[in-house]
Amino acid sequence: MGVWDLVLVGLVLLLGLCGVLVPGVPGSWLVWAAILWWALKDPRPVAWWVLVGATVALFLSQVVRWALPPRRLRGSGATPRMGMYAGAGAFLGFLLLPVLGAIPGFIGGIYLSERLRLGGHGQAMAALRTAMRSGGSSVLAELFTCLLIAGAWLGVVFLG
Repeated sequence: MGVWDLVLVGLVLLLGLCGVLVPGVPGSWLVWAAILWWALKDPRPVAWWVLVGATVALFLSQVVRWALPPRRLRGSGATPRMGMYAGAGAFLGFLLLPVLGAIPGFIGGIYLSERLRLGGHGQAMAALRTAMRSGGSSVLAELFTCLLIAGAWLGVVFLG
């Protein structure tokens, strides 16, 4: 697989990661499709193992999301700015503390967004609890799974 193909797969993965945070965009499907495209073009068996792992992880993520409350983030006062902060926090957390850092990064991003918007710690904590109960945990589960898949792909591409 050529460099430009890898760049395009990476861009589709990035688009899918951003799509997880935008309602109505099939972010996890884009992530899976990028991995499928890569696995079909890469002749190594490890590419197929990443595809199988991505498929299983996304399936389990969907099961977890069905068990969690449905997304009602708009009604809770969630804004696109909050989604950007949460996504950036999850991404930075994932890079700083590989894998598990995405969870506190996501929560920290929501807290920072609400702290800047509302001004106080107490109000920001109340808004964070409301956002997580209203569907933030569902978004976090999907985003975390997609970050794991993107991390596995990056690991195979750059280290394998």
